[in-house]
Amino acid sequence: MKKHIYLFVFICAGILQSCKKDIELTMLQAVAFSTPLTADQTSVNLSEANDTTAVITFSWPAVSYPIKASVSYTLEVAVPADTIGSAAWTKATSVPIGNDVLSKSYKGKDLNDLALLMGIASGATGELVFRLKAEQDRGTYSNPVTVMVTPYVARVIYPLLYIPGDFQGWAPATAPTAAALQPGIYEAYIYIPAGGTNYFKMTSARDWNHINYGDAGEGKISVAGDAAGLLAAESGYIQVAVNLNSNTWSATKITWSILGDATSGGWDSDTQLTYDPAAQVWTVTADMLATGSFKFRANNAWIIDFGVNEEGKLAYANSPVYGYNSAVSNITVPSSGNYTITLDLHDPSKYNFKLKKND
Repeated sequence: MKKHIYLFVFICAGILQSCKKDIELTMLQAVAFSTPLTADQTSVNLSEANDTTAVITFSWPAVSYPIKASVSYTLEVAVPADTIGSAAWTKATSVPIGNDVLSKSYKGKDLNDLALLMGIASGATGELVFRLKAEQDRGTYSNPVTVMVTPYVARVIYPLLYIPGDFQGWAPATAPTAAALQPGIYEAYIYIPAGGTNYFKMTSARDWNHINYGDAGEGKISVAGDAAGLLAAESGYIQVAVNLNSNTWSATKITWSILGDATSGGWDSDTQLTYDPAAQVWTVTADMLATGSFKFRANNAWIIDFGVNEEGKLAYANSPVYGYNSAVSNITVPSSGNYTITLDLHDPSKYNFKLKKND
């Protein structure tokens, strides 16, 4: 009987040893990405224009594990200095992708936020290194991919003010808006037809139940409900400005022209634009030279004028409301010819212009 017990113990021990050996062999089986992690861009220049569109897409193959179950993927992002040495990748930012997902696209705003978070300065170009981690019963990593990224700082959007007045029936619900490019400093361009009183106010909401800004005298604003209206000295196209930091306001009649050596008048003679009240735009048709440049300027003087910023968008070079900006450049046309030029300032959050070459 004793002999049989020993034999049974020996056989069981052999079976357990065999099972343990099989498990160890399974766990040690090599797991890896069959092809590299790839990105469809090697460099990305970010701006507000591509905030909501996909700017880069990463793709990878499915990793096969011995156990047939879902595989979790995580994208890791680091700056190059944090991908080498004994602490390599320990400071990486992890971006969960999900189970069995084989690609990741970044919209402009998301990549911009990531780049700023990783320490790349606005307007500067820096390197981000991406790698993918696949994980099930153990993890494995892809090759690293380096992408050059240039982030930007998004313009802060401040609350709007509204401009009801005699010119539109004193209706805040349908009033034009004023926007702030700097904290507390609001501006808008409104059209006041002849024949009215030229009075208006500003409100903080599309009703009369919140803050109303009226005239306190001597260029100052009042928030008293019974304050007099603000008065434009003339009817026509008016630049309205309110500075809530200094409690001051102004209303200035404006006409627009173009000036520069891209125009027939050169830098000595303005080419006037014409206002269309129905379309709320200023236009001119003129022969333009690609060898020169021009700016939009108000009232034939270098007090208020527009050029373009580094993104090619309309921006103030000179403004009594916002000051002088030396970074603003002159505007050019892509090729010489006859153009219809449009200046659109009806939405203070989206000042813009168009250049249309005529056949």
